[in-house]
Amino acid sequence: MDTLELLLHPVRLRIVHAMSGGHTRTTSDLCAGLPDVPKTTVYRHVALLAEAGVLEVADEQRVHGAVERHYRLRRERTMIDADAAASMSLDDHRSGFAAAMAALHAEFNAYLDRDGADPTADSVGYRQGTVWLSPEELAEMVEVLRDVVVSRSRNRPAPGRSPHLLSVILFPADQAGPDPQAGHRP
Repeated sequence: MDTLELLLHPVRLRIVHAMSGGHTRTTSDLCAGLPDVPKTTVYRHVALLAEAGVLEVADEQRVHGAVERHYRLRRERTMIDADAAASMSLDDHRSGFAAAMAALHAEFNAYLDRDGADPTADSVGYRQGTVWLSPEELAEMVEVLRDVVVSRSRNRPAPGRSPHLLSVILFPADQAGPDPQAGHRP
């Protein structure tokens, strides 16, 4: 299975999210964290991720006569490099976007189902808007956002920190409304 096919699956994306931040987890831990996903499905996808080297065994312990594996994420194996992204077909992009949205939807529902979920107090946001940018302005904005996200993605779990899922979606929109060239403000 290639990296794109492996990672662009909603359940496997959720497992990767759950394993981020340097966590070491057992499959049982993952099942508890993904209660809406059948246990057999979690076990099957953990096995696929481990076989592909995305997850590695950090530790094994005997528990009640069985071997319990503690997995950790090999973050470098979760990256889709520029060459792979450039080789994606339009259908690959459709599939990848659908998988990402399905994973995001499931993660958001799992958040809302938690005891004490409080979107206002937790600064939950889901805004959408249009920005008008030249190619140069777009490149600058992408670079600034990338720098901010990359600098925060290096944070490790620590007292006072909790994980937050950040999803950035950017694509050209159809030009709607008045034509800005005609002197109207968008």
